[in-house]
Amino acid sequence: MLLGASKVPVIVATARDDEAEIAAVLDAGADDYRVKPFGSAQLDARIRAVLRRGAEADFDPTVTVGGLVVDPRGRTARLDDRDLELTPREFDLLHYLAARAGEVVAKRELLTEVWRLPYGGADKTVDVHLSWLRRKLGETAQAPRYLHSVRGVGVRLGAPG
Repeated sequence: MLLGASKVPVIVATARDDEAEIAAVLDAGADDYRVKPFGSAQLDARIRAVLRRGAEADFDPTVTVGGLVVDPRGRTARLDDRDLELTPREFDLLHYLAARAGEVVAKRELLTEVWRLPYGGADKTVDVHLSWLRRKLGETAQAPRYLHSVRGVGVRLGAPG
């Protein structure tokens, strides 16, 4: 049995409590081994722990699009090696768009995900923040480099050129 060939976390839940079997399964790549009986709350907690460890080890949340680098851990953004001075909302908006680079994102989605508003009707708020963000990126709606409006649909962040 070879479990180490995948990055998918494996927890073995079994009634077999043979010491040699447990060692063999863990050596083969299992992340945890639980012998019955055990409670569902304990199993749920172990699953969360294994997933958390895997996510921390493999995930680099920094997003790079062209000369734009957005680091959500440090809440910093740089454009062509210069720091961008962004408000918290501008940073959240830029990070959300950068994480979906190349995709058209609807304004209602931005209101829901960035502003946490479950309803529409405040599209102008998004427009105003996009204009402030464009100014800080050194572009305009008429001459976009990174933020491209898709008329009637939303906005797409993409690398220049």
